[in-house]
Amino acid sequence: MAETSEPVKAPAALKKGALVRVNREAYSQSIEAAASDSSPPDYIFQGPGEILTIKGEYGQVRWRMPVPDVWLRLDQLESC
Repeated sequence: MAETSEPVKAPAALKKGALVRVNREAYSQSIEAAASDSSPPDYIFQGPGEILTIKGEYGQVRWRMPVPDVWLRLDQLESC
């Protein structure tokens, strides 16, 4: 039988407008990290970034510097 996976829900603190940073351990073990640059920028781990919108299990994060917004899985983010 096929297993059904439940969608990831954002913790209460992770909603639109929340200030976040990337959890280094969760990100480094993800498929997104394997598909990206081998040395991610430090500012994503230091934060803060602001969640602009949430769609499904992903959040769009804007950093307080002149860089593009990024989509990251909510389980890779933590509150600042």
